[in-house]
Amino acid sequence: MSRAGNFTNRLYRGEVSYNIVGKTRLWYTISAVILLLAIGGLAVRGLNLGIEFRGGAEFVTPAATCTSEQVRAVASDVGAENVIVQVLGEDRIRIQTEALSANQSGDMVTGLASTCGTNPNDIKVQLVGPTWGGEITKKALTGLIVFLIAVVIFLSLYFEWRMAVAAMVALLHDVVITVGIYALIGFEVTPATVIGVLTILGYSLYDTVVVFDKVKENTRNLQGQSRMTYSEAANLALNQTLVRSINTSIVALLPVAAILFVGVGLLGAGTLKDLALALFIGLIAGTYSSLFVATPLLCQLKERQPQMKALHQRVMARRATGNRGSDPMATAAAAVGAAGVGLAAGEGAATEQPRKERPHRQAGPRNQPKRTPRSKRP
Repeated sequence: MSRAGNFTNRLYRGEVSYNIVGKTRLWYTISAVILLLAIGGLAVRGLNLGIEFRGGAEFVTPAATCTSEQVRAVASDVGAENVIVQVLGEDRIRIQTEALSANQSGDMVTGLASTCGTNPNDIKVQLVGPTWGGEITKKALTGLIVFLIAVVIFLSLYFEWRMAVAAMVALLHDVVITVGIYALIGFEVTPATVIGVLTILGYSLYDTVVVFDKVKENTRNLQGQSRMTYSEAANLALNQTLVRSINTSIVALLPVAAILFVGVGLLGAGTLKDLALALFIGLIAGTYSSLFVATPLLCQLKERQPQMKALHQRVMARRATGNRGSDPMATAAAAVGAAGVGLAAGEGAATEQPRKERPHRQAGPRNQPKRTPRSKRP
């Protein structure tokens, strides 16, 4: 068996354990710092909305003989004020402006064709009104609200409302970080960005549900024992799903990183960068929140319940009297059991019953009674 597989098995059995839930303040501090940076980026720089959301005109022209400065000069000559010029690869230039009239748009095409030495028919023109962008924003927000309501109902029915609250907090955590970093970097917000954000919402929830499902399994019939608290059982679940979450994230991040750094950075495929950046940030934030935000917050909510407080007192009292010096994480793993089927009712994991001793048997050959010959019988 490989070292990685052996380490994963030891984590699952509780032989190796990281006290993730016990360092809640550390994880909250890290999240708070990142959230402050993200919110600061939104407040100071704001989002760079694309033409689909703010309306305007877009021209894409072959760039065989012209530069971005020459193209910008053509746009200024026709009366365009807010001009954004972007080089797409080695042979195209994209020019975005505010809404132009029909005459201004025609002059723009003519000027670009003359400056860049290309046919006017080869220049792609897209005119978007501001109302269309507003409709897209409205529909995106409506879909997001419906999605969140459906998720809350599902999590509340399948798990409980505390898990639904923790999952929603982690979800908002991921969205704010993704949007804020997007604002800091200054990438343009396009419909592809919206698709990327919706995609990471699903990924974040998926990872959180996997962890919560293991927490639910480990905490079944938890109140019928006095060996481990709710937080310790949840921490064991985190350790049991830790390697899986990290491996899943790495596999998902590799193609996204290839698109973002190789496709966009080296090959100049600018049309993919909006989607790739949202996915890259969201996947990292979703993995972090599932492990270090959602589950610790769930433990805080559960530990406030009277029955969980009573369980905590019983566990601490038992350790103070009979199990001094024992490792709480190892005790938790023993209580859950190697089979991972949850806690049995009663006093935790069942202990092995002593075997009944069998009657002692004499070793060696058996001594048979000697029979008297017939001649000597009376």
